[in-house]
Parts: sequence; C-alpha cells; structure tokens
Amino acid sequence: MHLVTYGINHTTAPVNVREKLSFDADKLPLALASLMLNESVIEAVIVSTCNRTEIYCHLDEDYDNSVLLWLHNFQQQDANALKSYLYCYEGADAVRHLFRVACGLDSLVLGEPQILGQLKTAYTQALNAKALGKSLGRLFQHAFGVAKQVRTDTAIGNSPVSVAFAAVSLAKQIFSNLAESTALLIGAGETIELVAR
Repeated sequence: MHLVTYGINHTTAPVNVREKLSFDADKLPLALASLMLNESVIEAVIVSTCNRTEIYCHLDEDYDNSVLLWLHNFQQQDANALKSYLYCYEGADAVRHLFRVACGLDSLVLGEPQILGQLKTAYTQALNAKALGKSLGRLFQHAFGVAKQVRTDTAIGNSPVSVAFAAVSLAKQIFSNLAESTALLIGAGETIELVAR
C-alpha cells in the first residue's frame, strides 16, 4: 500500500489554473464517492481551498496514474494542459508535505492558521463520505497534533498571520485610515469574509 499526494497550489499555478481543479464544498461528497470507485484507491481525502487542491490517497500496490486521470475527467480538464502545474509526493515525502501544510509552512502567508481548519474540514468530509480509513485517519490526526505542537513551541502563531490580515495591513499602509475610506471587496470565500470584518 502506498501514500500518494497529488496537488496544485499557489506556488505551482496561477489562480485561473487552480480554479479549474478546485472542488466546490457541495460537490465534494460526490467527488469523494466517485474517486472511491477507482479500484486502486483504498482511502482518500480531498483538500480544496483558494490556494490549493490536493488529493491524499492510500493506494494499493498496483496503482498507476488513474487518480490523476480521474481528477482531469471529473473536473473536465485537459490532462496535458495542466500537467506542468501538478505535483506528486509519495511515501515519506507525502507525509512531510502534509505536516508542512498543516503547520502553515506551505501557505501563501507563512504560518497562517486557516489551513489547519480547512484540513480538519476535509478530514471530516472524507470521514462522512466513508472515504477515510485507519491509515489516512491516523496520519491526519497526527498532522493535527504536529501543527498544534509547532504553534505551541515556536513563535509562528505569536502575531496574526493570514492572507486577510496581510491584505488589511497593506490597505492601511496605502490609505492610512480605513474608517474614512470606501472599499469594494471582491470575492465570496472565507478570506474575503475575514477582510470584511
């Protein structure tokens, strides 16, 4: 059995490319059910945020590129057009990658805590879809513990860090007093909600 992570994120692709492979929250249960029909997939978790889409899979010994083919088919995208934007981690590299993501070390804003909540949501969605088993379940639980330990033992969480915080800080530098300014916020996700607060 093999642990494999396939993904695309803010470092490998611009937003217009990432959007092509992102999963809406309401379609995630269907996506997980569809992915689990793949004979080589034993367990799966799909993480889909504004900055990344990643599929963490526990695959059988005879796995091939069928998960990537599934991703392109499910999202109705040309595999060749997106090939250069995707990455793949296997075994210990996949574990290290998950830990980095959970700790916010692979985020657009270093150390941002939002990703941990997003990973927990993805974990719960996979659990509800019966796509999560013991191996990935334990791995994700361990990643949550590692992230908590890193936040406790380091200064990474001492100051507010998020894309929303960075955007508001930049706006304050440019416009000085935001209370006297009018701004148009464009977006519909969690980040724009945080900016609006």
